[in-house]
Amino acid sequence: MKTTLIKHATLINEGTTCIADLRISGQRIEQIAGDIPANANDDVIDAAGCWLLPGMIDDQVHFREPGMTHKGTIASESRAAVAGGITSFMEMPNVTPSTTTLSALAHKYDLAQQSSVANYAFYLGATQDNLDEVKRLDPSRHCGVKIFMGASTGDLLVEAPQTLESLFRESPVLIVTHCESGPVIKRNLDDYQRAGIVPEITDHPIIRSREACYASSSYAVGLAKRYGSQLHVLHITTEQELSLFEAGPVTSKSITAEACVHHLWFSDEDYPALGNLIKCNPSIKTSNDRNALIQALHTGQIDIIATDHAPHTWEEKNRSYMQAPAGLPLVEHALLSLLDHVHQQRFTVAQVVEKTAHNPALRYGIVERGFLREGYFADLVLINPEGRTQASHASCHYHCGWTPFDGHTFHSQILSTWVNGTRVFDGHQPGSQPVAMALNFSH
Repeated sequence: MKTTLIKHATLINEGTTCIADLRISGQRIEQIAGDIPANANDDVIDAAGCWLLPGMIDDQVHFREPGMTHKGTIASESRAAVAGGITSFMEMPNVTPSTTTLSALAHKYDLAQQSSVANYAFYLGATQDNLDEVKRLDPSRHCGVKIFMGASTGDLLVEAPQTLESLFRESPVLIVTHCESGPVIKRNLDDYQRAGIVPEITDHPIIRSREACYASSSYAVGLAKRYGSQLHVLHITTEQELSLFEAGPVTSKSITAEACVHHLWFSDEDYPALGNLIKCNPSIKTSNDRNALIQALHTGQIDIIATDHAPHTWEEKNRSYMQAPAGLPLVEHALLSLLDHVHQQRFTVAQVVEKTAHNPALRYGIVERGFLREGYFADLVLINPEGRTQASHASCHYHCGWTPFDGHTFHSQILSTWVNGTRVFDGHQPGSQPVAMALNFSH
């Protein structure tokens, strides 16, 4: 059996930091100890001065397959993910056709089994009339049901109160929501039309406004409280919304929230320079909102950090504001951006590990992942905290070939990523061997 011995690493796990050795045997962490003697067949890695973390578990990505493979594929985007230290992902249903049936869900699992280099799970998308499909979801195999509450198009838009009440009352799995109010957004757009103004990118946070976010997220939280639902509200962007969520450990709550890396990095001051490259839904808002999100990660009002990775082609993003699609490619530089926050003393590295690995594993009940523990799957990332990583369009691994971080030098470097004990990134190129597994859940 293949074994890897990582020596002298600084392990950051469950709020503690210690220098120790870790041996991988097969797919799992076999041993963690202060000094593990090398065996003859060990692949020995001297990790002195480096951080060893559990790999990031990203609960919100859009990998675009099937149907939109000109933007990205499960293969291409999972390779970019492991290059960024993400070892597991949960992918959204807004592909073509939308993932709204169990058969469509099974098809995506088949695609991932053939091509993904990161562990995977897929959400079923709720519609106005697929409650029977939702009720058939298996809590041990399926990560959740995604509800677009007023901020999507086609069959994934769910606004009717009776339908929403049925979903919140009867879902057997975690409900995750995109919360922006369609009527509020429409009213804001109508204001521009009546005034004869053609909106520009700087108007995006006015159109996709804080009122639109709060109206929808407060509605979702209210439904969850009424029906005792398990609810996770995705990509919170405003200070106002934080009042909806309790502080404290993720294990004590039935209603949780997350922030995404781009909302922790950019603000509305970046629209003039970056334009549609940072057009996303919900919109990037003010620096005050960004600072409030960072503070809420400290208090525990926000439990998880994710990416909402959503690639589009360069040509699509260079259309006029109203025609350009919303979404950013993020998985490759997400963890690096959070470690820059560590260097700037906004977070500790232990907090980053908690929000990107421990808490996603706990909230979703992911079996034997998200921690550095003996017997757990060896999903690991090795970081040089004194390294440098230059982000550029030319060097990124996304199928779309661009990054919103182009030109920025991160203050850390990802040296290696392991998925199920196999080294899938060596600091230069991600591998293509499909060693990943479907995630299992204990809920």
